Amino acid sequence: MAEQFGRQPTVVLSDETQRTSGKDALSMNIEAGAAVAEAVRTTLGPRGMDKMLVSGPGDVVVTNDGVTVLSEMDVDHPAAEMIVEVAETQEAEVGDGTTTSVVVAGALLNEAEDLVEQGLHPSTVVEGYRTAGDHIPGLLEEVTIDVAPEDTELLAGIARTALTGKGAESAIDELAPMVVEAVRRTVSDGEPTLDAVKVHSFQGGSIADSRLVEGLMVDREPDHQNMTIDREDADILVVDGPLELSEAETDPEIEVGSMEELDEFIEREREEADRIVGAITDLGADVVFTTEAVDDPVKNRLADEGVFSSASLRDPDVEKLLETTGATPVTDVEDASPEDLGYTGDMHQEVIRKKYGGGSSSPDKTTVITGLDEAGAVTLLVRGSTEHVVDEVERAVEDALTVVAETLSDGRVVPGGGAPEVSTALGLREAAEGVEGRQQLAVERVADALETVPRTLAENGGFSPVDTVVDIRSSHDAGNDATGIDVHTGEVVDTGEAGVVEPLRVKTQAFEAGIEAVNSILRIDDVVSAGDLQTANDDEADDGGAGGPNTNPYA
Repeated sequence: MAEQFGRQPTVVLSDETQRTSGKDALSMNIEAGAAVAEAVRTTLGPRGMDKMLVSGPGDVVVTNDGVTVLSEMDVDHPAAEMIVEVAETQEAEVGDGTTTSVVVAGALLNEAEDLVEQGLHPSTVVEGYRTAGDHIPGLLEEVTIDVAPEDTELLAGIARTALTGKGAESAIDELAPMVVEAVRRTVSDGEPTLDAVKVHSFQGGSIADSRLVEGLMVDREPDHQNMTIDREDADILVVDGPLELSEAETDPEIEVGSMEELDEFIEREREEADRIVGAITDLGADVVFTTEAVDDPVKNRLADEGVFSSASLRDPDVEKLLETTGATPVTDVEDASPEDLGYTGDMHQEVIRKKYGGGSSSPDKTTVITGLDEAGAVTLLVRGSTEHVVDEVERAVEDALTVVAETLSDGRVVPGGGAPEVSTALGLREAAEGVEGRQQLAVERVADALETVPRTLAENGGFSPVDTVVDIRSSHDAGNDATGIDVHTGEVVDTGEAGVVEPLRVKTQAFEAGIEAVNSILRIDDVVSAGDLQTANDDEADDGGAGGPNTNPYA
């Protein structure tokens, strides 16, 4: 336009600004997103491989949990970060299926790139993907299986599927029923309450030593050697803060000029400790937990009065304690009332692991609180031979708890082993026949992308991905919608009957999140390095802003 009037084009971007437009921008974004999917693809399924993640300081995490791998990876590319967000959303919403969601998203990106190279406009691909996404929930519901809280075997199958391939398989027959029982005990008014379940891990022993504990386990010991832990019908006070004397009483720099002054100081200290402990005993509290320190004089007086105390409780333990005992946190014991107390029917100390030989001779102990007023409070004690094993099993158990709770809440599951992907793909190909124009090609490519899941399961299991998908398709064409791959034998079996099942919402969320993220990437046709971008919620006084330094989004 400027040339028509004899003028040179106006330059609005600085020389330092980097800009990628059109197909180059699309290709670069697709390549980045697909690379993220490729990084976790080999972790999919029971026979998926692990990743070793090493940080700068030398910290090591060994896992095949998709969201853990992606969250620990140092990802800089903005399009790649959008794919990572798919896994994080999947984890937050349903607790499992993170690798599936990313693998599907990567396959959708590759299919989209092929369509664009054939001449389809990205907007057409987006519309076709969106049309396919509208059909997916209905197609998945056609292969659902109803499940009730009493269907413990089916629920155990859900737990086994979530635990399989995550380092917990050696004790999966013990862990799966524990997970199911833990969730079932929290059901109230038909809905499970995962906040009432705590996963407590201890290094040492084997995974098979893990067990379910009725009640809450807290890694705290008494503040004083003369305090007794064993309690029955105890009233609990939770103090959000310290139990300390005034600064003048505890100041190590205080000076006294005579024995009389020293006696006066000791007397004041005793009186203040008496006042604090008196307020606690007047409430009727037998047990005191604090989030900060307890001064020695107060500990001594509490021990004299037969009150158990434990200081510096961690925030997660405080939250569980409040939820399960019904206590209300107080900041000043003199302002507290009996209504602030929580209740426990029994409290005792348990030795988790005895130590022998060199080093510390003190055993690992924990405080167990049972007989709680709030129904359903349970703890899953997770054991493992090494720190890495314990961490991986704990992640697997937490995923299993979430999917079992999700299943009880929704009441529907689908067969696993790639069965829902093939079934949905066949349905999408039929639906594509009724889609007009070039969008039909995009709908068919969504079907192809979904079949990446059984292909990957077969490949990770050491079997032919092509033969596996062909065999599953043939079985589904014959009316067997529940058939998928047995990753241990490579055979096509009825995965529903084999107990390989997954919550419906895990699959629905994985497919929908993958399509939405890919559509967002496909709609980008220009990538420009910008200054510090601010949103409407940003403080206008923040440093940076539109005039800030340019940053390369691909740095």
